[in-house]
Amino acid sequence: MSTLVVYDSRFGNTEKIARAIGETLGATDVVRVSNVKPEQLTGVDLLIVGSPTHGFRPTPATTDLLKAIPDNALQGVKVAAFDTRIDPSEVKGFGGLILRPLMSIFGYAAKPIANRLAAKGGELIAPPEGFIVLDREGPLRDGELERAAHWARRLQSTQ
Repeated sequence: MSTLVVYDSRFGNTEKIARAIGETLGATDVVRVSNVKPEQLTGVDLLIVGSPTHGFRPTPATTDLLKAIPDNALQGVKVAAFDTRIDPSEVKGFGGLILRPLMSIFGYAAKPIANRLAAKGGELIAPPEGFIVLDREGPLRDGELERAAHWARRLQSTQ
């Protein structure tokens, strides 16, 4: 089975999650979104795309890649999406009070990624997943790399 993990990362946290997923799955490639070549999407059995949540959505580079995938190009491809995000319940003070309702309204990056992958014909094999960073630049919350590996094993079990 050919697996491709595509990610964008601003501070290295999403890359760490992507690499943990790729290692667990024995992914053929774990590639930063800016380095993806169109031919890498051809013949892939499982495509996993991740991005940090930036302004309640995926990074512009991630969105651009997803838009560039031709309609129905992911027919027969199993897909999954993840993001890295701040847990608003862990944000102290006034910032947390503001962030909680905003996140509940606008959401995180993984859901729009999953929706776009499905719209391009992909078969979504798991709900979008979020991995927690402790601050805007990280680090990842303890245990998140292990949780990413566990999520990857769950994806693998759907094959």
